[in-house]
Amino acid sequence: MENIYLPKTAKIIGIKDEGLDLKTFTFSFINSEVKEAFSYKPGQFLELSIFGVGEVPISLSSSQIEKGSFQLTIYAIGEVTRSLHKMKVGDVVGIRGPFGNGFPFDEAKGKDILFVGGGIGMAPLRPLIKDMIDNRSDFGHIIILHGARTPRYIIFRDELKEWGKVEGVEVHMTVNRVDGEKWDGEIGLITRLFDKIEINPRNSVAFVCGPLFMIHIVVEDYLLKMGFQEEAIISTLERHMKCGVGHCGHCNVGPKYICIDGPVFTYREMKILPKEF
Repeated sequence: MENIYLPKTAKIIGIKDEGLDLKTFTFSFINSEVKEAFSYKPGQFLELSIFGVGEVPISLSSSQIEKGSFQLTIYAIGEVTRSLHKMKVGDVVGIRGPFGNGFPFDEAKGKDILFVGGGIGMAPLRPLIKDMIDNRSDFGHIIILHGARTPRYIIFRDELKEWGKVEGVEVHMTVNRVDGEKWDGEIGLITRLFDKIEINPRNSVAFVCGPLFMIHIVVEDYLLKMGFQEEAIISTLERHMKCGVGHCGHCNVGPKYICIDGPVFTYREMKILPKEF
């Protein structure tokens, strides 16, 4: 029987700077059989370990359109992630997973799609966006809203521009402040972008990722008031998913374990969780 706590080794095959203290790492499993069998869904996460340092849960930021490799977009904000940021192409890490339920895909076919990504929240949305654009005819109008602290914190900048050129795809970006950087776009919170879009909430699905306070504001002050159904508002929750399989209890919130019941939830599911979460 496979040991679910034993990481598989993967090599760093690419590193891209995305902004201040933010990088996208491309990995490939060393074992060819593991590489061939590896599959995942947008919205799932992995447990990444730096040997001798520790392990952290990270959402996948790549689509399975890219075969043979996968990507994680990571801020250097803790001991493990800071250690990863010091690593180079060719270095080896440990990977467990994928874990979690992932975003609904087939259920959203035929509908208009609204993505709202705040900061690093664009990372788990990216694979779903790529998959939907790759299957463009299966979906209606697609709107992507991205907000960042400053222009330096806008991630996947080139891809956002390319997505906006696809027929039926609309992209809007804003930053909280400029801080002397060159920027000719919107300035303000991500919620200001709602004034720029038109969408029929009765035939749409909204995917929202970002800081928890942003999720609450976007959902409760905008999407619900616009007429979105609770089950058509999809978001992700973060907790320290230490084991990834519901055994350790670190990610328990009320009746839910974020690692196995989530990390993807509808608003109808989220609203019954403890208010302090």
